[in-house]
Amino acid sequence: MSFLRPEENTLGTILGRRGKGQAPGLAKATRQASARGATLGTGYLGVGAGVITGIQALYGLSIFGSHFSLYPSLVLAVLAWALFILAFAAAIATMSVLGDRLPHWLFGLFLVLLACVVALDFLAIWPLHNIGQYASASVSAGFGLLVVVTLRGGREVVAAAGALAVAFIVAIILNTPLTSATIPTQLAALALAVLPAVLGVAVVRGFRRMVQLELDRVLVQSTVSAPRFAVGMLASEELARLDLAAEELLESVATGRTRLPLDPKTASVAASLATELRLHLIEGRRETWLYHAVTESEMLGKAVTLTDGGSLAGLLDPTQRDGLLSAAWLLVSDVKQTPGRTVQLTLGPMAPSTEQRPDNKLLVPIVITTTEVPRNRVDPATWESIRRVGRYSDSTQNSSLRVDIECFVDNPADQ
Repeated sequence: MSFLRPEENTLGTILGRRGKGQAPGLAKATRQASARGATLGTGYLGVGAGVITGIQALYGLSIFGSHFSLYPSLVLAVLAWALFILAFAAAIATMSVLGDRLPHWLFGLFLVLLACVVALDFLAIWPLHNIGQYASASVSAGFGLLVVVTLRGGREVVAAAGALAVAFIVAIILNTPLTSATIPTQLAALALAVLPAVLGVAVVRGFRRMVQLELDRVLVQSTVSAPRFAVGMLASEELARLDLAAEELLESVATGRTRLPLDPKTASVAASLATELRLHLIEGRRETWLYHAVTESEMLGKAVTLTDGGSLAGLLDPTQRDGLLSAAWLLVSDVKQTPGRTVQLTLGPMAPSTEQRPDNKLLVPIVITTTEVPRNRVDPATWESIRRVGRYSDSTQNSSLRVDIECFVDNPADQ
């Protein structure tokens, strides 16, 4: 019987590289939860995109009807619309049956049908020498890409829209005399065919990013009510995995499938399991809620550096914790727009106090040092969050913000 060596610790990081560069467990869970579009509610965006495509198809049919008598080859135009309706109906049926999944072969077939629609429509109106004015089904084909914008990757949809743009540009240059009277019509048709898919990709990406950030923040916010020292948010799942591996090893020894003494490979696996179990037991004795909030957040983990040698973050009450976490989050909320934006959180060291406070509280100095965060760009809600932590003073250091906070906490000796 063979056993798998544990690959991750309780934080979801690779063994031997603790806390360095690997995706934390919560970030990995967030990415897994968002890997499929409809799990983030983008299915509703897909329905809306289908409605928009249907409305535009009706508009395109009205244009086709108004130019009905002008088509030199009416059969090709009718066939183009028939193929578009077939492709649109097939995409809607696929969404109803398969949900948020669209296999590669179905996506390829959908693109082939749309390409045939564009080709037939161009052939039908080619003798008219005005692509922009008479194109109908081919323009609707661009809107047809909206149907799959939530089912396929954004790059794939944008690439298809780019190919459609190239087809329109080449057809316009080869077929339509470009004058001051015809150029606006050609540009309008080109934009109407290409821009909807591009804008749809931008909307879906923005929506997914917003939901992922909110999901990440909600999960990280749960650490506010954690004990002073705690294990990670995915510790129960990790412990269950370790427990199962240990039970399988012990059972194999008890039933005689694995003979004693253990061979070097099995002994190494057993030692790794024992080490992981010991780590799991001691992690809760030395890592605070703030450590897990930073390392297990996909957003904070990329931009926040925590220095808390004395584990003083565990002394903060829930209100102070929420304020500090919210302030850090707000300071790095635009990290994707400003890649160099970082935040350094330093707690302590605690200086011996010469005066005795009536409430016997302890002073925990907290310093927030930022890069690429000018003071005039700080959200007002950030100051309100910092105010919940304690009295503060701010200054500018190297064109970035520095905040010194006097945080008074209850003396653990009195609890």
